[in-house]
Amino acid sequence: MNQLNFFDPRVPVGLLSGNLPHWRQEGATYYVTFRLGDSMPQQKLWQWRREREEWMKHHPLPHNKAEKATYHARFVSRFERWLDAGHGNCVLRHPLCRGIVEQSLHWGAETRYRLGRFVVMPNHVHVVVSPYGSWTLSNILASWKKYTARRINAHLGREGLLWQKEYFDHIVRNDKELIRINTYIERNPERAGIKIQ
Repeated sequence: MNQLNFFDPRVPVGLLSGNLPHWRQEGATYYVTFRLGDSMPQQKLWQWRREREEWMKHHPLPHNKAEKATYHARFVSRFERWLDAGHGNCVLRHPLCRGIVEQSLHWGAETRYRLGRFVVMPNHVHVVVSPYGSWTLSNILASWKKYTARRINAHLGREGLLWQKEYFDHIVRNDKELIRINTYIERNPERAGIKIQ
């Protein structure tokens, strides 16, 4: 199918609105983290948003290499550590619920997108994905969330919100970064002290 495409500085980049920046580039490969609605305590979320807003006031886009590294350490890495702490009901810890998510990720692979490495953690999912044709990252995420929410809620006999509306996404820059991301995904369960069967 389609080849893996990294960030191309010659191609226009779009920015979608939201609480988080969502950069888009046609044909790009993305590293995405989406999480359950109860995966982050509200107090930690408010703290993170306040600190991020304050930092962004003093460091407007575009960021240089040092600012990108600082941003990643202070906001992305810290958020991921909080997720790995296992807040919320962690319904994806149940094999059937995790299987529903894995099935959903595989369903559109090679027709709607190229599916890279992924891991389904107890309260969040990391995935590398490259949309094909008219499929956008937003369409793909909406499809995954809608299908899995319906199936998981039915399995658990519950209704209402399952997934957090927004998600983290990052355009993969090059092979070296992809290797780093893949290694992170592969080692995430072990680092979080979780055994996934």
